[in-house]
Amino acid sequence: MAQLTPQEIVDELDHYIIGQNEAKKSVAIALRNRYRRKNIKSDLQDEIIPKNILMIGPTGVGKTEIARRLAGIADSPFLKVEVTKFTEAGYVGRDVDSMVRDLVKSAMRMLKEKKINEVQDQAYKMAEDRILESILPSREKKSKNPLNFLFDRDEDYNEEEKTYQESLQKRREDLRQRLREGELDDRMIEIEVKSKPPQMMELFSGTGVEEMGIDFQDMFGSMFPDKKKKKKVTIEEAREIFKEEEAEKLIDEDEIGRQAVTQVEENGIIFLDELDKIAGRESGTSGPEVSREGVQRDILPIVEGSTVTTKHGSVKTDHILFIAAGAFHVSKPSDLIPELQGRFPLRVELHSLTKENFVDILKLPKNALTKQYKALLGTEGIDIDFTPGAIEEIAGYAFQVNEVMENIGARRLHTIMEHLLEELSFNAPGMDQGSFTIDVDYVREQLEDVVQDEDLSRYIL
Repeated sequence: MAQLTPQEIVDELDHYIIGQNEAKKSVAIALRNRYRRKNIKSDLQDEIIPKNILMIGPTGVGKTEIARRLAGIADSPFLKVEVTKFTEAGYVGRDVDSMVRDLVKSAMRMLKEKKINEVQDQAYKMAEDRILESILPSREKKSKNPLNFLFDRDEDYNEEEKTYQESLQKRREDLRQRLREGELDDRMIEIEVKSKPPQMMELFSGTGVEEMGIDFQDMFGSMFPDKKKKKKVTIEEAREIFKEEEAEKLIDEDEIGRQAVTQVEENGIIFLDELDKIAGRESGTSGPEVSREGVQRDILPIVEGSTVTTKHGSVKTDHILFIAAGAFHVSKPSDLIPELQGRFPLRVELHSLTKENFVDILKLPKNALTKQYKALLGTEGIDIDFTPGAIEEIAGYAFQVNEVMENIGARRLHTIMEHLLEELSFNAPGMDQGSFTIDVDYVREQLEDVVQDEDLSRYIL
């Protein structure tokens, strides 16, 4: 991230998201400001807080994707959460503090995956050693023999033992080579694997317990020690099982927990979706809307900067970047409580997608739908190709249905493409391998009747 300028961050986002340049520019500056803040060597560093962003725009225009891809570029812990799942304290629902705990879990997964990748080579060799121990003939150690005092004076025995050990070592190296070449992968062996914890442990591992900052897994670990059971598997399966177990032994969970807390505090990004659904003041009514303003007030301390207790340590939220989003069709940003409004000083509007945007979305991104379907059907030996006219036609249909029915943005392309390629995907396994061109006529044949029939469009597209 230190090497990426705001323009380069926008360029990276352009690989996946079409248009919405204003929003990309805002998040790029926010990300760069993190790097700038870390380079300040005075007490002022703690005083500089992130400029949280409020994205306003209809569904399917790229709000979530911008935030998710931004976190990927920065390699930051990321959490998307719908604020409608929270309720005011005192009502049934999730506590707003849980978003920070979930972010710590996300950071833990990221860091653990990195650490495991770092020890893969060592874990692989240890897994090989365990497999060799399982398949090589065992021989009782001399020290366990009750007639040990006789063997100490038996030179012939000592010579025999030396020869045996040399032979065993030679065989071990030979087997190790065959293991690495995959010659023994299909051979069955019996190994010991960890059994699942008792049902009681699963009961104590729920999210409700973590609200108290208690880790019952550690508390009851000594009461329920790991049990092992014997299992017959192939050597290939045993290698993966052992490698995973050995990698777990090589990493320090406590250290990862401490690093996760630091990562969340310094680099965490929380995406608050559907913020418009909790906007608005109470009007004396009861029912689903009773806790809207209460939820806003509960979220406020998290966004302002507070300390949340997790089982890995206390997390300060002062420097977490919050990106909020909402369509704001019915409510307005000004309907939020003033204190919460003030915590989202940057507001960017994302625009509805045009037909030209749909054309670009189908062609340009690295993960474009046309590229995805080409790869999927390529596994069946069928090379599909979209003509420029076909892509224009697909974009036109998507735009048309969005105009006539509910506008769900780029998500409409998923349903359009799935229906367009339904017959081809169904028949692909039985087709002769070769190329298949999707042109304008094919698109019209598959989609025209559906798009024109409003009842079918409502349920299919």
